[in-house]
Amino acid sequence: MAQCAYCNAVTELYFANVPVCTRCTSEREANRKPAEVHSQIHTVLKNELAAATEQAVQATETFLRVTTEIPSGLPHPDGTQRIHNASHDMSQARERMALSHKRLNDYLTSGIVPEDLKRSG
Repeated sequence: MAQCAYCNAVTELYFANVPVCTRCTSEREANRKPAEVHSQIHTVLKNELAAATEQAVQATETFLRVTTEIPSGLPHPDGTQRIHNASHDMSQARERMALSHKRLNDYLTSGIVPEDLKRSG
């Protein structure tokens, strides 16, 4: 006999090779989102990731353009500030992309709906 992965009750029932008792199976089914809601959440998260990825690509291109515009290894103060600003923008864009990727991955693998999407719909 195995223990339910959710409540540790003794069970013989398995779902996707995971032991699950009948009570937890019923609760999960009751809390399951309709296919339309699932599709909407998935679409929002995919669009968020696509936008964040595009922003990161653009920020990286800007950073590379700024750093290659400096002819010598010793840029003047304005050049240094431009590099700093481009680097900051690139870092923020990459953080946003990583967060968007995590939100989509968490939803696809574990069914975790981000709090802001729970409130909005």
